[in-house]
Amino acid sequence: QVQLVESGGGLVQAGGSLRLSCAASGRTFSSYYMGWFRQAPGKEREFVAAINLSGIRTYYADSVKGRFTISRSNAKNTLYLQMNSLKPEDTAVYYCAAGLGASQGIVNGIISWGPGTQVTVSS
Repeated sequence: QVQLVESGGGLVQAGGSLRLSCAASGRTFSSYYMGWFRQAPGKEREFVAAINLSGIRTYYADSVKGRFTISRSNAKNTLYLQMNSLKPEDTAVYYCAAGLGASQGIVNGIISWGPGTQVTVSS
C-alpha cells in the first residue's frame, strides 16, 4: 500500500500560480497511475488531471486544460501539479490519488488518497 501526502497549497490571487506536490511512501510509486482531484465546498469531488506510469501520457479536465500541468518523478516518488492562471473557481481542497488503472484518462481502482491540501484563489 502506498501512502500519500500533499503539500504546496495556500492563498493566491487570481492569475497567480501554485505548485502542488504529493509525496508517496514505499517503493511501488512507479506501479500506480496517479491523479489529482479536487473538492470545493458543497460540491462533489471532481477529477482534475491524471498521468500514466511512465509520465508520458497525461489527461486533464476541460476546466483546467492549458492552465495546469501534471508530472511525476518516479525517482523521487513524487507527483506534481503546476497550476497557472488560477481562477477563484479553482478554490478547493486538492487530493492526490494512486490507482491501479485509468479509463478515458481518469484514474480508477484507487487504492490510496492523500489527506488533501487547501487552495484558495482570491478575486
